[in-house]
Formats: sequence, C-alpha cells, structure tokens
Amino acid sequence: MAAPLSTVVDVYFTDTKRTRLSGSNPCRQKGIRKCFIHCTTSNSTPEAPPTPTSDNNKKNTSLSDQLAPLANKTLSTVTPDQSYAFSNSKSTWVNPTKAKRTVLSSERQKRATYSHSPQLRDLKRFAHKLNECGSSEDEFLSCLEDITRPLTREHVLLILNTLKQWQKSRLFLNWIQTQNLLPMETIFYNVTMKSLRFGKQFALIEELAHQMIDTGVPLDNITYSTIISCAKKCSLFDKAVHWFERMYKTGLMPDEVTYSAILDVYARLGKVEEVISLYERGRATGWKPDPITFSVLGKMFGEAGDYDGIRYVFQEMESVRVQPNLVVYNTLLEALGKAGKPGFARGLFEEMIESGIVPNEKTLTAVIKIYGKARWSRDALELWQRMKENDWPMDFILYNTLLNMCADVGLVEEAEILFRDMKQSAHCQPDSWSYTAMLNIYGSQGDVDKAMKLFEEMCKSGVELNVMGFTCLIQCLGRAMEFDGLVRVFDSSVERGIKPDDRLCGCLLSVVSLSHGSKDEEKVLACLQQANPKLVAFIQLIEDEKTSFETVKEEFKGIMNSAVVEVRRPFCNCLIDICRNKDLLERAHELLYLGTLYGLYPSLHHKTSEQWCLDVRSLSVGAALTALEEWMWTLTKIVKREETLPELFLAQTGTGAHKFAQGLNISFASHLRKLAVPFTQSEEKIGCFTATREDLVSWVQSNSTAAATAT
Repeated sequence: MAAPLSTVVDVYFTDTKRTRLSGSNPCRQKGIRKCFIHCTTSNSTPEAPPTPTSDNNKKNTSLSDQLAPLANKTLSTVTPDQSYAFSNSKSTWVNPTKAKRTVLSSERQKRATYSHSPQLRDLKRFAHKLNECGSSEDEFLSCLEDITRPLTREHVLLILNTLKQWQKSRLFLNWIQTQNLLPMETIFYNVTMKSLRFGKQFALIEELAHQMIDTGVPLDNITYSTIISCAKKCSLFDKAVHWFERMYKTGLMPDEVTYSAILDVYARLGKVEEVISLYERGRATGWKPDPITFSVLGKMFGEAGDYDGIRYVFQEMESVRVQPNLVVYNTLLEALGKAGKPGFARGLFEEMIESGIVPNEKTLTAVIKIYGKARWSRDALELWQRMKENDWPMDFILYNTLLNMCADVGLVEEAEILFRDMKQSAHCQPDSWSYTAMLNIYGSQGDVDKAMKLFEEMCKSGVELNVMGFTCLIQCLGRAMEFDGLVRVFDSSVERGIKPDDRLCGCLLSVVSLSHGSKDEEKVLACLQQANPKLVAFIQLIEDEKTSFETVKEEFKGIMNSAVVEVRRPFCNCLIDICRNKDLLERAHELLYLGTLYGLYPSLHHKTSEQWCLDVRSLSVGAALTALEEWMWTLTKIVKREETLPELFLAQTGTGAHKFAQGLNISFASHLRKLAVPFTQSEEKIGCFTATREDLVSWVQSNSTAAATAT
C-alpha cells in the first residue's frame, strides 16, 4: 500500500462548466509539495491549471495515468471517518484453528491421460450409449448392466466427464457408491458437482458435500469453489458466504475462481468492508485479480455512489498492471455516472476509444445517460454524430435514452431527427417508449397538432401506448384547453385496458386547476372520477366552506398516504391552485400549512444570521403566491414584535432548466407588485428577488399607518 497521507493534492478538472475539484490535507506543513492533475473535457480552450513544480512539458496523459498520483499518495491510510479499512499488504492471515495453513496448488486438477487401449475405445462407445439412453433411473440402470468390468479409477472419470446430463451424472455416482467397486475419491465428487452446477442444482451439490464430510472424503479447494460458484449462480448468496467461511476454517486457500466468485457475492450483499478485506488478503497470498474482479468492485462502489471507492479500483488496477477490457470500462462508466462524476466518465470513455476498444450498446447508453443527467445536451448530440460516423452499434435502449435526453432538455428538432432515423432503421423501429418520449416533448411544448398526429399514427401502426404516453398526451391537451380531445383520449386509454396511475390522476388534477372553474371543468372531473373517486370527493369537501379544518386535515392525510411519494407534492400544489381559482384563499393557506406539516415542502424556508430565504421553485404558481402571502404575514408579525431580523431577504423562483418551463417568475413578480412588497428582481441572478431589512420594516410600518388612518 502507499505511504501515509502527507501530501496536498489539488485536482483540477475542466469541463464546459469550468468545475474545479480540489482536496487537501487539513494538516498542512511547510515544504509540502503539490501534485496537480489536469483533465480537459471539452473542445473549448480550458483554463490553464497551476504550473506544477516539475514535468512542465509533460504531454496529456490517460485518465489512469492522471489518477496514479492519487493512488500512490492519497488512498493508503485509514482515516477515522472512513466506512471501510484497507488492510496492510504485509499482513498475513492466521487460521485460529491451525498452527500453519494448508496451501494447495493454485492450479486446477489435471485430467488423467488416457491410454489408447481397445478397452478404453469400447468404454467411450459405451459412455456414448449412456448419453443416448433415456433419462429415467430404470432405463439408465438397465443400460449400466452392459458396462465393461472391472472398472478402474480411469474408467469412472472417463464416463463422468462424458455424461452430458446432470441427472445421469448423479445416477452414475450413486451407482458407483452402491457397487463398492473402488474407493470414493474427491475428484469423483468434483466432476459430478460441476455437472450439477451446470444444471443449477445447488441442493444436490450441498447434499453431496455433506455426504463427503460424513464419509471422510476430503473437500479440496476445487470442491469448495464449485459449491460457492453454484450458490452464486443460483443467487443463494448466504449459502455462498457460509461455505466460504467453512473453507477458511479448514485452512484451505481459495483459488482464483473462488476469490472472484465470493468477491462478487459480498459485493451483491453490499458488504464493502468484507470485500476490501478479502481483496487485500487475496493480494497478500499472491492472487492476481482479473478484469472481471475489478468490474465487480467498480459496480459495488458505483451502486453506493462512492467516488473514493472507484478511485481505489483504479489504484489496484494500476498496481497489478491490469488493462481494462470492455466489461470493466462499461462498469466503471456506470459507476462514475452514479457517483455524479460526468467529467471523469467522459475522460474514461475517451481513454477507452484511444486504447482501441470499440464501444458497444451498453457503453454508449451509459455515457448518454450520464450526459443527459448532467444536462450536457451538446456532448450527447456530438456523441450521437460519432456513433453514425463510426457505425457504432445502436439499439432500442440507446435510441430511447437519446430521445428521453432530448425530452428532458427540450431539443425538439434533434428528437425529430432521431425519431426519423429509428423509423428508417432496419432493426430499431420505434416502440412504445419511443413514442412516449416524443409525446412528452410535444406535450411540454404544447404542440397539440403534432401530439395528436403521433397518437393517430400509433393507433394505425398497432403500437401499444403505455400509461406514461397517455399522461403526456392528456397534459398536452389540457394545457391547450382541448377538453373534448382530452376526454376522447382518456376514454380511449380506458378502452385499451390502461389502468390510470397516480401520475395520470395528477395530470388530470392539474388540468382541473388550469380550467379556472370553466364549464369544461366538469368534463375533466368526470374523467378523474373514474380514475380516483376519492380525490374528486376531497375536492368537493374543500370547496364547501362549512367543512372544518380538522376534517380537511384528516382527509388530506388519507389522500396523501394512498398516493405514491412522487405525486404528493404535485397533488397539494394543484389543490391549492384549485382553491385560489375559486377565491378560497383561506382554504389555500390551510392546504399549504398541511403540505408543510407533512413534509411536502422541506426546502421552502432557509434561515441564516445574514439572510432569510423563501424558495418556491418546487411550487405551482398558486402555491407559490400563497407561500409569499404567508411569509409576508409572518414577517409583519415579527417586525411588530421588534424581534431580530437579518440584513437581507431573498425569494427564489428559479428560471426552470427546461426551455418549456412555465413562467412562475413572471406571476411571482406580478404578485409582488400587487402586494407592494419592496422586493426587486436581482440583476445578477434571474428568478431571484431581494429586499433589505430597512425596506421591509418601512413597508410594514407604512401599511400599519395606512390601516390606522383608514380606521
């Protein structure tokens, strides 16, 4: 392992957003050198990194080379806040039950060399006859009556290795045992177990293992390897761990196959500490991991979003000089995506291409997902162009991933080109998810004509639309106030057997809030009644001014508990909007209070000693205006009580990352003017309104004076 951490490391990573990642040792000492790593991740001219103390003329290096200083100087020692520990490479495993462990050869057992005697040629023909006979026990035993005698160890192994069906391997082993023709050996069981492993018969393998223990036949590392790998193959991870621990208690050293299998098992169980410990113990005994092992480690750390763990994988790959293959690259790319490191993922992808490895569909899908999540639309589209130029493989998942990325960032023309390419493709014709992505784009844009044309095209081509597609279409029609078309599409979805889910109900509820109490509202409520009658009943409940707050609270809690988590806040937003549309302002404030009470708006307020902030970016227009009113009332009370206030007040509406995002900012600014609140739009940041303490205090005092004068 590397020396203890004593170096300050600054990692500069330049991407399209000029992001810099830097880490340093809190215990700085005089004379400590700095190691700088610079990775250019865009075609633009990057900001020059600080000049290192040496190697000024060094050329651009691969991602692995860039991470080498990190591996050698920052990933070695244990820190108190680490979730797992790296063991000392000089440490040795001590078996508590034996003075010295039994070390078997790491080579697999070799098959006996057969002589070419006439008897063996006859035996091979007989083994072929056994393969051709029926698989029932009676037929097989009947066929065995013609076997050449006497049988030797060599003959038994020949037949066991020739039998193709695991049922016959098991029957033959049982027959050998009952005949008492020769002593049972470990290798007989091992060959039979391998056949059973092929058939995923773990219970029978475990039965044979216990039989070996009971009769005194020793289990060697091949036996344990077969048992453990079969348990893994059958997803019986606890069994794999049990037999691995039993193997260690006997003093046997796991071979390469066993190490790889049990590492995968521990990784699937999420046992990070055990994986690291086992890996280090294996390295201490001279075991050299293969690329698949690093793929397993990378996947485990990626699932945990552990970027330090991913860097650890790079370090061990460097130390054992293992060149990543396509599987390893794919796994590490997915891991970097889950860890939220798009820049390093892009660098790793380019390194893979430079090394001569051609990406497959899984590689490209992983990279596109990373770019889409990071909203790097330009990089994603450039990659798509490279796919076409290099004739890289495309499949449904990759096409649909690109389409969804376009939908997320509002790239209409690019999505239409992709969709046309799919239609012209011989192997990747658009499926239900492809159409859903396009409907999402047209729905967000409010392009009813294109959305309906696409819907009719689907009906004619026989492509089944899923509930998400219907939701996008209904949303599009609702925003355009095409209520008759909305009812027709909803009825069509029900006729097709689509069961409305909470998201579709949320979409219908949103349309109700947009209808502003028009005569067409009843048409939408009729659809919502079919989808979720309890929700319609609650709307009627809150519209009745005689309904008590306690009743509203109880019913609200029931509605939210029965809905999936993702739609609870949208439900509350829409219900507040409906109340404001009907001038039920007091009810709207009650619903906002309940939403806050039940944790639907966890980030609504932020307070520090310097500033207080109202963040309405996750709210609808009506809910945001209600939150603003509530905030102003609260601040008025605080000013009148002469309590301590911060110097600055902020209200954030955001601008919406999606280019089709609705204008919450405009409605919020209009309501500020209506209330005559002294907030002004920030010139530096769109969607941010600011006010000083003096301005708010003056506003409260002037309102109080005006109220007193009016009285």
